Amino acid sequence: MTNTVNQNGAIAKARNSQVSTKREQPTSIKGWLKTYQGEIARALPAQIGPERFNRICMTALTANPKLGECTPASFIGAVMNSAQLGLEPNTPLGQAYLIPFKNKGVMEVQFQVGYKGLIELARRSGEISMIKAQEVHENDDFSYELGLNPTIHHVPAKGNRGAIIAYYAFYKTKSGDFDFEVAYKDEIEAHAKKHSTAYAKGWTSPWVTNFDQMAKKTLVKRVLKYAPMATERALQIESDTTIKRFDPAESDAMSDLSLVADSTVIEGEYEETQTDPTTGEVIENA
Repeated sequence: MTNTVNQNGAIAKARNSQVSTKREQPTSIKGWLKTYQGEIARALPAQIGPERFNRICMTALTANPKLGECTPASFIGAVMNSAQLGLEPNTPLGQAYLIPFKNKGVMEVQFQVGYKGLIELARRSGEISMIKAQEVHENDDFSYELGLNPTIHHVPAKGNRGAIIAYYAFYKTKSGDFDFEVAYKDEIEAHAKKHSTAYAKGWTSPWVTNFDQMAKKTLVKRVLKYAPMATERALQIESDTTIKRFDPAESDAMSDLSLVADSTVIEGEYEETQTDPTTGEVIENA
């Protein structure tokens, strides 16, 4: 009888604790950051200190007030995604970005891997010895050939190189294998209009403020699809341009955000206020 009473008391106490936890759920994103800093710290690799990472996230909120208008679940989801990848968001390093995104009318945070972040993830795979992307100018000596013996040749012109006409990315493995992807500027512009609502509508976005970097990032992602890479690393790269919602009730089960469903919709729209992918500063839409 005593055991039954104790068990019932323990169950009631646990239920009351759960209710109390729900009632005490933070009402601001800064509060969520503080409440779940333990989960974020556990997700971080050893080389990034939790205090530094938390300061970076707080600075991102201050630099772009629109992030504070997003749902806390999407903000923490993006932060956790960045932490698990070991990439610092919204800093001049250009590794990753937290971007406000109107998703079916609701302001949420979209996580974007930067060009330099993709390079970093590829290098961590342990298979890639070299990976780069370059612009091709109209006065450069440039040619490439596909088929059984693919080759690429690029000698930048001295002096005036002229306007940019194309981009390419390549990788080389430690065993000597290589591959490359080439796209002319009009192809990249068509890609941007198809995949970026902001670019198609002429809003300020990374495709507008840093077109060349976004073009090179696009080709790096393409070429890495053929690179020898562990499934885990490939899934990490696919975290780019996603919205993941952090669920406090499932915090232990969310130890790998790459396996959490992407909630982004194609019809979504970037909020007018954006952060510059290079400086992290707020840019007002023209």
